[in-house]
Amino acid sequence: MQKIPMNTPLVEMDGDEMTRILWKYIKDELLLPFVDLQTEYYDLGLEERDRTADQVTKDAANAIMKYGVGVKCATITPNPARVKEYNLKDMYKSPNGTLRAMLDGTVFRAPILVKGIEPCVSNWKKPITIARHAYGDVYKNTEFRVPGPGTAKLVFTAEDGTESVQEIFRFENEGIVQAVYNLDASITSFARSCMEYALNAGEDLWFATKDTISKTYDRDFKEIFEKVYEEEYREKFEKAGISYFYTLIDDAVARIMKCEGGIVWACKNYDGDVFSDMLSSSFGSLAMMTSVLVSPKGYYEYEAAHGTVQKHYYRHLKGETTSTNSVATIYAWTGALRKRGELDGNEELVRFADLLEKATIDTIEDGTMTGDLARITTLEAPKTVDSLGFIKAIRTRLESYIG
Repeated sequence: MQKIPMNTPLVEMDGDEMTRILWKYIKDELLLPFVDLQTEYYDLGLEERDRTADQVTKDAANAIMKYGVGVKCATITPNPARVKEYNLKDMYKSPNGTLRAMLDGTVFRAPILVKGIEPCVSNWKKPITIARHAYGDVYKNTEFRVPGPGTAKLVFTAEDGTESVQEIFRFENEGIVQAVYNLDASITSFARSCMEYALNAGEDLWFATKDTISKTYDRDFKEIFEKVYEEEYREKFEKAGISYFYTLIDDAVARIMKCEGGIVWACKNYDGDVFSDMLSSSFGSLAMMTSVLVSPKGYYEYEAAHGTVQKHYYRHLKGETTSTNSVATIYAWTGALRKRGELDGNEELVRFADLLEKATIDTIEDGTMTGDLARITTLEAPKTVDSLGFIKAIRTRLESYIG
């Protein structure tokens, strides 16, 4: 068959461990036979990040700004154990944090629903979309250990040299200090992105922080959301028959367990990280969730919302068979290809992305799946296949759909 042409390259960001293996399987089996794939490639594997002192991550972010669309494999954020394991020169920050800080915007994550995989929370009948602020917070923090007695202070020096000083804590012994920051402009674009998404989806929007405790930082989020809603979106929401709802983050967690879904839940950066994993696991698997960073400047970065599947990778290195779920990584590619096609007016590419997603879902609903889903499915006698076998089964179905 003639391959589907691409007008503009995607920014391709390779990753680590088992997801790096899946990345190659997906390209070889599901993409390259059908699409004249054009990408600008960046290796975000830990070894290359260490070799370049993480410059490769920044280069990838700049490339997304150039081309508009990127697709990213899962990557390692090193801790002390990883520094030792990989003999790293530094304990580099999260590559996702670096990308999000440079691109800004909002990460939208939604579960991938399939028949036979029922949510752990029985009353969840519809998807719940997490809208995660993609700037600042702990992902761009400054922190250090306090070696002994002393006073920690926050100091702000204005352009004219005047200083504002606030004492944090008087230490009598060793301890730790952390500082985080954010920008009103970024929070405002976050609020607008969430409200636009809710309007397009026709779903209620929830937003939650802890402004009763964080009376400046979190209250800033709350007040900006309220201002944007009242000045720009109240009439639009009322006309669409949807609502905007603010509550404390702990109240939102309690409420979310009893709602039926069909909402957009906006969270600060770290909250969104935690609760998107909770939702994806509750809906079936960490590998069954889409994730896209939408920048207010018109950039899109698609990724798998889970980690690098470290345990499976170690088994893979020993030559053992793994049954690793690749659905989220497949959907990262389909999301990026669809958006590339939409931006370029390439209907063939959009249709291919749709067919690949359909082939993926139909393969599972027909009873062929990886071990994580086979253990929880309500389908009778599911067929459990290995990592590559699952991708090959999708290819067989995809070929029949394209044919």
